[in-house]
Amino acid sequence: VQLQASGGGLVKAGGSLRLSCAASGRTFSSYAMGWFRQAPGKEREFVGGINANTSVTRFADAVKGRFTIFRDNAQNTVYLQMNSLKPEDTAVYYCASSHTRWTYMNEREYAYWGQGTQVTVSS
Repeated sequence: VQLQASGGGLVKAGGSLRLSCAASGRTFSSYAMGWFRQAPGKEREFVGGINANTSVTRFADAVKGRFTIFRDNAQNTVYLQMNSLKPEDTAVYYCASSHTRWTYMNEREYAYWGQGTQVTVSS
């Protein structure tokens, strides 16, 4: 199973970015997908996720209302749309494919991980 994350970059506060994660090697639509992030000196944290075969999503409080997630099962791709970005959103963002159909906040529930993409938000 391979996950390839892309779309990171440098953006000013208040701006937007869309991250993509292309998956291969398993039945993409059968598993929940999650996004996590890790800022320098901090532990990796849950950002949001989307359940298998649905548009049901779940987000961390820090990004709720600013970030959305959607998936294109035909393209085996999940997207993280990030709006109203803040400097504290600066981190390496990882996509992950779950063991199950449902989104969990605990990273132990995720079987496969992408390589990460850097997002930097300047003030």
